[in-house]
Amino acid sequence: MVLHLLITLAIGGAIGLLAKQAKIPGGFLVGSLVGVAIFNIFSGMAYMPKESKTVIQIVAGAFIGCIMEKSDVKRLPYIIKPTAIMISALLLLNLFGGFLIWKSSALDLLTSLMSIVPGGISDTPIIAADMGADGPKVAIMQIIRQVLGIGVFPAMIMMYDRSTGASDVEGLGYTENRDKSKTKSLLACLCTIFVATFFGLIGKFSGIPSGTFAFAILSTLILKLIFDFAYMPRSLKQFAQILSGAYLGSTIFMSDVVELRNLAIPLVIVIAGYAINCLVTGSFIRKFCKFTRKESMLITTPAGASDMALISSELGVNNTDVIILQVVRAVIVMTFFPQIMFIVARSF
Repeated sequence: MVLHLLITLAIGGAIGLLAKQAKIPGGFLVGSLVGVAIFNIFSGMAYMPKESKTVIQIVAGAFIGCIMEKSDVKRLPYIIKPTAIMISALLLLNLFGGFLIWKSSALDLLTSLMSIVPGGISDTPIIAADMGADGPKVAIMQIIRQVLGIGVFPAMIMMYDRSTGASDVEGLGYTENRDKSKTKSLLACLCTIFVATFFGLIGKFSGIPSGTFAFAILSTLILKLIFDFAYMPRSLKQFAQILSGAYLGSTIFMSDVVELRNLAIPLVIVIAGYAINCLVTGSFIRKFCKFTRKESMLITTPAGASDMALISSELGVNNTDVIILQVVRAVIVMTFFPQIMFIVARSF
């Protein structure tokens, strides 16, 4: 099994690196998943221990806990209203879209709900698998959402903004740079890993759904904001993405590939749901929170905080609150949404 594990990791790492170099969104995860899945389908020898799910959740949770800065906290009183609108809309979309997927496809309710969670593409499928959902199918749906958020929605926002006339000028944007922590030492990294692991394991044995992930996020967040001594290098997140893709790929067999044709309707629901959310919720945020049209729609775009930093600047949006809102979304959604979806699924 050790040999199979090493081969699996080697294939996942190699194909993940190729996908990243090809600039595929979520390249490390996508490449690793596809490479290991193909290897497993034709050989049946892919292997990843169950414990790797715990490792992935701890590393991913620690990384999310590190993305919020003290300067972001200072802005929270000014962005409470758009945050409330954004999170409420995403929760409604998640529940309504999840039930619609469940009723119109062969997916079970938990898989349907987790498929549309607006979280990370490497984190959400592993959490879903840990809770008993179909991880590979959740991964495919999350990958499509990420591609939409990075590659499609920004272009649609620009086209829509131009078609409706001149861009707004009434926005009350906050354009100062986010104050980023200068603590990037090996000691801080080791401390972060220790804290995330310690509390992540407490969460794991607490019996709370996705407790490992939630406890890792919250403990790292406290370490970062109170002590300013939390740091996770990007290479560790990339390693976690490779692990995540390899684990999910190792669970895919030919029968799962055949079943992919049943994902057409769920994918249409996800695409339509996020497009409507972008337009409707974006309009609410623009009307009640004094953001411009482009800013409002970017706030509701299902992309990551780091991706949004690049996307918004390319679209001529320099309001730092757009990035802060994406950071807040990532923390809130990935800490609480999986538990909500698990409780809802258990109730039916």
